[in-house]
Order: sequence, then structure tokens, then C-alpha cells
Amino acid sequence: MDKSISVTWRSPANIALIKYWGKHDNQLPNNPSLSMTLNHSITETTVEINPAKEPENPAIHFTFEDQPNLVFESRIKNFIHSLKEFFTFLSSNDISIKSQNNFPHSSGISSSASFMSSLALCLCSVERKLSDSPMNDYDFYKKASFIARLGSGSATRSVYGGFVSWGLTNLIHDSSDEYATPIMDNIHKVFTDYCDSVLIVSSNQKKLLSSEGHRLMETNPYNKTKYNEAGRNFGVLLDYLKKGDENGFGRIVENEAMALHGMIFMSQPWHILMEPNTIIILDKVRKFREINGLPICFTLDAGPNVHILYSRKIKNKIKTFIEIELNPFCENHKWIDDCVGNGPVELKPLE
Repeated sequence: MDKSISVTWRSPANIALIKYWGKHDNQLPNNPSLSMTLNHSITETTVEINPAKEPENPAIHFTFEDQPNLVFESRIKNFIHSLKEFFTFLSSNDISIKSQNNFPHSSGISSSASFMSSLALCLCSVERKLSDSPMNDYDFYKKASFIARLGSGSATRSVYGGFVSWGLTNLIHDSSDEYATPIMDNIHKVFTDYCDSVLIVSSNQKKLLSSEGHRLMETNPYNKTKYNEAGRNFGVLLDYLKKGDENGFGRIVENEAMALHGMIFMSQPWHILMEPNTIIILDKVRKFREINGLPICFTLDAGPNVHILYSRKIKNKIKTFIEIELNPFCENHKWIDDCVGNGPVELKPLE
């Protein structure tokens, strides 16, 4: 290679409905998970490679939102070095990585998933440009999902749009612990444009890093019970998604969210990731559902922010509820109006 190559991918966050919390070996899940890929909460990453100025020591440069980030750069360098067996071009080229989010970083909205999936897609695109026999799309996305998983487990799902499963299960064809599988073909139409309003209770960095949370699951006395429950919930939720059962969907999704935080609370040492306003919002959502009989539910990542899930046909009513009842409990009255999305997009340079 005697010239530079630059590629850019825009990749979304996802919200896990059946949670991935607990892993083994090299980022392999202890139970199958199921997520909804978002549409507006995205990371945009550009990767540029050039012939190495020092062939025996190729350089790796990283900036986040146009600023150096030495802590994250160290993680990225280790990750890139670990990928040399999968991408031969990494051994002879300098690489520059530029990334930016349009939502708060490290606050429980799966920013690592959107970033690592966008990075994986960029690397696979570079490989495709350099190859004499490029991979077909199916193999391209499968490899990108595999590579994304090595950087962040949940990132393996953000390579695809819609509803996505990850983890070996006899309920999903071509499922694997090593890469994710899109499942939109089996989803009822009521869920194909589902809404997710993300209430920002706090934009501060998470109190518990996901890597530490996964490590704590190894000694959690209830870990096997949780993995078994998640496996059962996976099958039940998949059935509700196929049938269009919004009430059943909500029961499982909320159960998974509360179980996740219960497991975090029962770890040693224990952690509380909810904020007081998180609890107020959850209680208001439950009361609103009981009073109005509308199929609205919530879920949480490993942080204080709340995802409100509901059908687009009741969006106006839910937006009014959020603005009047929930907005006062959001940091700076901030919330993100999101929905199920179609997945990552490669951004082509202007001619």
C-alpha cells in the first residue's frame, strides 16, 4: 500500500432488553441477550491508515471529539495491537482514529457499543478496500460483529439494526457467542418503529465500569440463577416480539432491568447505580401505566438513566407525560427522543 485510505462509519447505541451481565473467556456471554438498536444516539468514527513512518513500530493516534484522550487512547492501542492476527494491514501502517458522540459518553447509554461497532466497521472497510477478493455483505457484517465484541461485548449487537440477539441459543438460527444475529424478520410490526425516550438523570461518568461489573458477577452468589432466568426470559420475550404483545414485552423488559440492578446491589462490594430521581421516574411510569392503561415500560443500563419504551401510536401522549411529569427530574431537563433504528451507515467522502 502506497497511499492513505480513510473510511467513516456512523454507528448507533443499543439498549439491551435481555441483559448481558457476566462473561467468560474473551468477551463471551454467560447467557443470550437481546437488544433494540437505536436510531439517533450515534457515534461517528473515522479511521485513516498510511504507510508506517517507522515500519517496525506503526503509530496509533486517537482523538475523541477533537481532543486527545490519553486514558482511552491507551485502551485503543491495546485493542488495535490485539487485532493484528485479524487485520494484516495493522502491522505495516500508521493508523489515526477520530471519534465523536452526539450523546453523553460513559453515562449508561452504551457509548462503548456505538464506538466499538463503528471502529470495527471501519477496520473491516479498510480490509475490504485492500482485498483482491472482498467479503460479501453477510460475512463483512459477521466479522465486524465479531471484532466489535472483542472491544465491548454489547458492541457486537450495534453492528445490526432493529432487534438483535447475541449468544448461542437454539431459538435463533445462526446464533453464536462470538457474534450477534439480526432478528427483524421475526418481529411483529407494532415493534418495528418502537420509541425509546432516554431520560438523562445524570451525564456523569458511570460509578461502576462495565468491566468491573462483569468481574463482580463471577463471585455473585446468585449468578447462575440470573443466567438461567435470562435464558428463560429470552425465549418468552422473543415470543412476545413475534406476537406483538406489548404488555408481556413490558413485564419482561422491566424484570430484566430491575434484576440487573439487583445483581449489582448484591455484588461484593455492592453498588447502587440509580439516583434518587431514577426511582422517582420509575414510580411515575408505573403509576401512569396503571392509571391510563397504556403499554409503556422502562429499562435501564448499568447507570441511572431511564429508557422509556412505547409504541409510536401513543407517542404524543407519552411525550406530554414526559414533559409534564418526568422532565423536572432530568438533569438540565434533558432527554433524548429516540426510536428503533436501521443500524450503522458508512459515510462516503464528498467527490
